Amino acid sequence: MLDRFDRTINYLRISVTDRCNLRCRYCMPEEGIVLLKHEDILSFDEITSFTEVAVKHGVNKVRITGGEPLVRKGIVTLVKMIAEVEGIKDLSMTTNGVLLKDFAGDLKAAGLYRVNISLDTTDPGRFEYITRGGNLNDVFEGIAAAKQADLMPVKINCVISKSKDEEDARQIADFCLQNSLGIRYIHQMDLLNGHFSTVEGGTGGDCSLCNRLRLTANGKLRPCLFNDLEFDIRKMGYEKAIMKAVEFKPECGSSNVTGKFYNIGG
Repeated sequence: MLDRFDRTINYLRISVTDRCNLRCRYCMPEEGIVLLKHEDILSFDEITSFTEVAVKHGVNKVRITGGEPLVRKGIVTLVKMIAEVEGIKDLSMTTNGVLLKDFAGDLKAAGLYRVNISLDTTDPGRFEYITRGGNLNDVFEGIAAAKQADLMPVKINCVISKSKDEEDARQIADFCLQNSLGIRYIHQMDLLNGHFSTVEGGTGGDCSLCNRLRLTANGKLRPCLFNDLEFDIRKMGYEKAIMKAVEFKPECGSSNVTGKFYNIGG
């Protein structure tokens, strides 16, 4: 699919839940959030059927996100259902890694290609502070399990405030080098005020190259993270929502006053 600015749209990011087992300070309020009602969340059949339609229109890359996707009950089954959609060349997941040690092997067997794991520090105290209570060792065990299961390449997503020369970011760089992991530095973003920049080590944040559509857990298709446009796939139908999202995909992001990272998937 080509949008108005001749960008090929072939990448679908699917948020499967707004729930998360961490409370990272830059993502979610300490008291938590008002969670979606169970009946509002897309079923596995809906997600798979929508993906099939998206693939027919040129999508060949899918990433599963959240919230934290591994807290979605039956996630391995969903991965298998999506993996069986003919035409997908890359099926990946972004996770905080806390539960990955319990899922890595099954995810690989179900058809997941690879994982990106969010990790902003290798200091246990700092990790507990940033995540409001997380256990860093759980993530380390998840990384090891992902490598053992051959969910490769394993990439680390490291959020930075200003630059990759920050102490935490340097620690992550050393850790990745020692463990043969890829690394992507993601500058801390502000949806409301439209603050974003290109991901170092990736293409995210470069509007001229954006090839993404984002599906929220409750069925809203968003053509841009930094924009309030969304199209309800249940009300409009899958194909029409896709066509409209591509047609109205903005040239560049601006701001987003209605969405949050935890319910769009970043």
